[in-house]
Amino acid sequence: MIGAGVFAAFGPAARAAGTGLLIGLAIAAVIAYCNATASAQLAAVYPVSGGTYIYGRERLGAWWGFTAGWGFVVGKTASCAAMALTFATYAVPGPWWLQRIVAIGGVIALAALNYRGITKTATVTRVLVATSLVALAIVVVGAFGRADVRNLEPVSGGVYGTLQAAGLLFFAFAGYARIATMGEEVRDPRRTIPRAIPIALFIAVAVYLVVAVAALLAAGPQGLAHASAPLTAAVPSGLAPVVRIGAALAALGALLALIAGIGRTSLAMARHHDLPGWLAAVHPRHQVPHHAEIALAVVVSAIVAVVDLRGVIGFSSFGVLVYYAIANAAASTQPAEQRRWPRWLNLLGVAGCVTLVVTLPWQSVVAGLVMFAIGLTGRAVLARPGR
Repeated sequence: MIGAGVFAAFGPAARAAGTGLLIGLAIAAVIAYCNATASAQLAAVYPVSGGTYIYGRERLGAWWGFTAGWGFVVGKTASCAAMALTFATYAVPGPWWLQRIVAIGGVIALAALNYRGITKTATVTRVLVATSLVALAIVVVGAFGRADVRNLEPVSGGVYGTLQAAGLLFFAFAGYARIATMGEEVRDPRRTIPRAIPIALFIAVAVYLVVAVAALLAAGPQGLAHASAPLTAAVPSGLAPVVRIGAALAALGALLALIAGIGRTSLAMARHHDLPGWLAAVHPRHQVPHHAEIALAVVVSAIVAVVDLRGVIGFSSFGVLVYYAIANAAASTQPAEQRRWPRWLNLLGVAGCVTLVVTLPWQSVVAGLVMFAIGLTGRAVLARPGR
């Protein structure tokens, strides 16, 4: 969760809601908590690869599972491209074509690392997250040195703007699903995953709140809204290179985790014939879905070569919010002996996800609806009996 989202999402959120982005952050955190508890509760009962794709199939039916899996794969594939471009933008201040080449190189390198197995992926992720936290700590210290309390005077985009900011900031929280997708590769998943997801969420919320307040105090909502790299606007110019390095490494960490999670959801969907069976192959030595990860690297590299970064956050949020709405709906059907949290949290999660979806920028909503229509139509045309 603590990755490139925290370096990128505050700018769009400030444009939507001004200082109301802090309220948006709180709303996003509450909905993320509902989603996290639902994912943790389901993962304890279904500790297999696939996350909500599997939960939706088991609790609600095959079509619901497919819708969740399609939303995850499509939305997170777009996120992979966004993270690759974010990395290149921060790492290489040169021409756009060079940034695209560097972005594709990052995708290929991290896909190769994932190919070697989840232990190596986790080790590198620890290093990248630690580096990101150091950079964020420097941002906070530098920002508080320039703090002006007048920058926290209310500047709001109204209810709609605040909810839109919450939907955009949700992009920065959406990492806990990838914990649940790795049920087959975790020791004692029935105990580990339900503990790991809420703990990770609380840490991320605390970090984001401190960074958001510091950035607003230093740059103000207008400064964040008009900055291409929002957190660099909050620090003295001498610290800007540190922020750029931290953002580039954070983007690599997010991309690494995304590749791992999407590969395993694709594996689960291929096993149930919702994606080509070729993607269900598991490497005999490294025990990773190597065909799915190769395919993902090819698709993301193609997107990176032509895509524009603008709007990708909203598109990704659309797919992931649909994914979590289904997770909450699935968790709400669990019997009492499987429940770890009250059912009303699941119902609040469904309502929250749907609300944030419809308040995203209209371009993201339209693109999301088109992609879901394509996926569902394709499944209807190609469906086998009993699927």
